[in-house]
Amino acid sequence: MTELSAIAAAVRAGRITAADLVRESLRRIDELDPAINSVVARRDDLAIAEANAMDARIARGEDPGPLSGMPLLVKDLEDVAGMVTTAGSVSLANSSAAVRDSRTPELLRAAGAIVVGKTNLPEFASEGWTSNLLFGTTGNPWSLGWTPGGSSGGSAAALAAGLAPLATGTDGGGSVRIPAAFCGLLGLKASRGVFGRRPIPDWMDFSADGPFATNAADLRLLFNLMVGRAVGDPESHGLVLNSPAKASHLLLVERTADYGPLPAMVAEAFALAVAKFATLVGCDPRPLSPLQVIPEGNPDADWFLITSAEHVGALGREWVQAHRGEFHPVTAEFFDYGLKFGLDEYLAARRRRFYYAERLDELIGGTGLMLSPTNVVEGFPADGRLDDTGRVGLRGPEDYNTGIQNMTGHPAISLPAGVLANGVPFGLQVTAARGQDTWLIDLAAAWEAAHPWPLVAPGYSQFAAAFDALS
Repeated sequence: MTELSAIAAAVRAGRITAADLVRESLRRIDELDPAINSVVARRDDLAIAEANAMDARIARGEDPGPLSGMPLLVKDLEDVAGMVTTAGSVSLANSSAAVRDSRTPELLRAAGAIVVGKTNLPEFASEGWTSNLLFGTTGNPWSLGWTPGGSSGGSAAALAAGLAPLATGTDGGGSVRIPAAFCGLLGLKASRGVFGRRPIPDWMDFSADGPFATNAADLRLLFNLMVGRAVGDPESHGLVLNSPAKASHLLLVERTADYGPLPAMVAEAFALAVAKFATLVGCDPRPLSPLQVIPEGNPDADWFLITSAEHVGALGREWVQAHRGEFHPVTAEFFDYGLKFGLDEYLAARRRRFYYAERLDELIGGTGLMLSPTNVVEGFPADGRLDDTGRVGLRGPEDYNTGIQNMTGHPAISLPAGVLANGVPFGLQVTAARGQDTWLIDLAAAWEAAHPWPLVAPGYSQFAAAFDALS
């Protein structure tokens, strides 16, 4: 059984208690997280009370669900009833507590998970590293001076350090896949509409919740719990296709936009991972240049235009301008970018994304796969510095290969594929046709069997170790 299902089964059988698991997660956070800074809010007493109530239900013969007693950390972009959602921003620190869970926390709690706290993110989820003026900087458990990625970096770091067995993420431009790659985890961005959304995100064209996992079986369990329509989300359909018997072709794409050659360290890791994956699926990869993928336009530039404009639109231009002095400099730069665009430019960029979708549809077809490095850098400092002078600023799209799938709606997964010389893991991204989400999970399971990876960062223990200690 998986880590999650094995522990949950032990809770339902009474071999361990939900209260013991919650206390163990809180103990790990106390002991390990001061150096990482991934957990930014806690609900210790409520979590223990909920765990005690669950144990009482189990004693009466009830089944709380497939995640019975699992401690859960929630990205602080998602609502948890009774907790403030700050989005990592000083401007929202004194907001009222949420009155209802967002959709994914609600689904996971309904399946038996117990929220123990919330995790850090870059302000308003606008970057691929995790640092803000409200809660500070989150380090990567694999190498604390490097970033765990973003924007779901706090959740990825917590999972990679074994602080809890569950942590949520959202992905509007790579925010699950980027930290999954940097933290040695599986991270899935589903096809558009497979996971319903509530509330509708600020980046209404692109963002959706996405699962992290240390292994493919856990990823499948979470996917099955999250899939489905949501009331009020007109794009949600919850439909997935059956996995094909095999891949018809394999495309090798170093970059999805023309920003020059890969850094040597990344190129070497990518070549090794591609060779292994080609053997796994029995296809010879066909290299494509960025211009062969997208001959016209730049999906990364259009991603920046659309997301920055939509974020300003969601928050309100006057509100953004009034609170500008409270923002992290990078957030202010991001919003300034969105403030300058008019309606015609925004709509033109939205229209171009249909062309990008057409290109990927034509290239991938129904049963093809596209391989790329998830991140096109070997990492960067945890606090987001651009250089040794301490200068900060928006990191460019040349650092990632993750924006185009949010533009087009295609599913993509980041697979752990080794560790670079700086101690930071490398992620191999696999993109499939829309609807082929379960195939990507099947491929992750095959990859795991052929090329297993460490389930936590060096020096940390799996949360599953608590099962042996407590049972």
